[in-house]
Amino acid sequence: MEKCVDRHSPTTRPGGILSVLAAAGIVAALMQTIVVPLIGDLPKLLNTSASNASWVITATLLSAAVFTPIAGRLGDMYGKRRMLLLSCVPLIAGSAVCAMAASVAPMVIGRGLQGMGVGIVPLGISALRDLLPPERLGSSIALMSSSLGIGGALGLPISAAVAQNTSWHVLFWAAAVLGAMVAALIWLFIPGTAAKESAGRFDFLGALGLGIGLVCLLIAISKGATWGWASGTILGLFAAAIVALAAWGWWELHTPDPLVDLRVTVRPQVLLTNAASVVVGFAMYAQALILPQLLQLPEATGYGLGQSMLAMGLWMAPAGLMMMLVSPLGARLSAARGPKVTLLTGCLVIALGYASSIPLLGSTWGLLVVTLICNAGVGLGYGAIPALIMSAVPQSETAAANSFNTLMRSIGTSFAAAVVGMVLSQMSIQFGGHTLPSENGFRTGLLIGCGVALVAAAITAAIPYRRTSPTPIDSSTDPIEKVASRA
Repeated sequence: MEKCVDRHSPTTRPGGILSVLAAAGIVAALMQTIVVPLIGDLPKLLNTSASNASWVITATLLSAAVFTPIAGRLGDMYGKRRMLLLSCVPLIAGSAVCAMAASVAPMVIGRGLQGMGVGIVPLGISALRDLLPPERLGSSIALMSSSLGIGGALGLPISAAVAQNTSWHVLFWAAAVLGAMVAALIWLFIPGTAAKESAGRFDFLGALGLGIGLVCLLIAISKGATWGWASGTILGLFAAAIVALAAWGWWELHTPDPLVDLRVTVRPQVLLTNAASVVVGFAMYAQALILPQLLQLPEATGYGLGQSMLAMGLWMAPAGLMMMLVSPLGARLSAARGPKVTLLTGCLVIALGYASSIPLLGSTWGLLVVTLICNAGVGLGYGAIPALIMSAVPQSETAAANSFNTLMRSIGTSFAAAVVGMVLSQMSIQFGGHTLPSENGFRTGLLIGCGVALVAAAITAAIPYRRTSPTPIDSSTDPIEKVASRA
């Protein structure tokens, strides 16, 4: 077991801890977008069909969904530093497998391994609660949360530039090197964190049940448009997901050492925060799917902006940096008014960003403004969500609770991909012998994003987060509770 460190000790170097964990989160997020520039060429590169090549994306989604809550539970049981290091192993191995792949099967396996490393982000957020002094915690959580957006945004132009100027295999060798560097930094600079004194046994049956339910659900969502929403396969997958998740829920309520403590997750504050996270994940991802397509469609369509993949990535990159810039502002707002207010503000800003897209669709600068506004809202929201979760759960369950919340956001992004994909495929035009999304399709998708952001705001407003009068800071008080006391 890892020993608990003294978070007030000068040897813990809070700035260094935050820098390492934020870098780890950025690298984990890079793995999600590293393959985006290759999507159109994957069938040719891997000598396979477009349908088979799509599993390169789906495999990462599925493995991340299944293994993120498992990593969180193990982090609570055996120490977060240990699980951070272990999470780097499949990330490095998967990158190396992809770098050597010449066909679709090893590529899918490698991408699945990469997805197993996504648990680095919620583990890192939870480790901050154990390692940093109270006065640094709010801003550090906000910055760590924004690392997902920063890594995702920076990954587009970097991977596009590499893919256009050298072999695509170099992308994955570089990813393996970055993963190894992150593991070395964690080993050298992150102290051990507290593990449960009575860890109990790992819930293998619960992990299996959750995995089966999530795999069935996410395959149905991601493949519904391709296989047909009314097809027997998709309906069967949805039915299997319902049965598996219902059985999993029953088991979690009756086992003494559950993978996810559902009694904690049904607390109103946790339940509604997770519900808001699903909707915020949808709102975040919808614009990330729509705007790059608008940037790259030919100008001859009358609404496309004719940008190359590299140029599109460069236009989208500032959005990730915006998340980093607003994270300290969100931390100050949370300290002054509570994280519920910050999340509500973030949802309204996202809605404003979508609304601003209606008059700004015709230019690259206009879409840049839209992405900056939307991602400013995402930065506020993503920084506030972990604080809301951790203020409502025991410290011994922070990693599991954060990992489950990350899963909720991932489910939201999956639904966004399904809904946006369905809207754009149904509202299409014929252009140059190809079927392309119509301008009305894009506008409809953006209006849906605006409506979803407003739904997220309504859910957030219902979170029962009680504001009390400020109390003097006591070094023995849990830092998250100090933030809560000001809300």
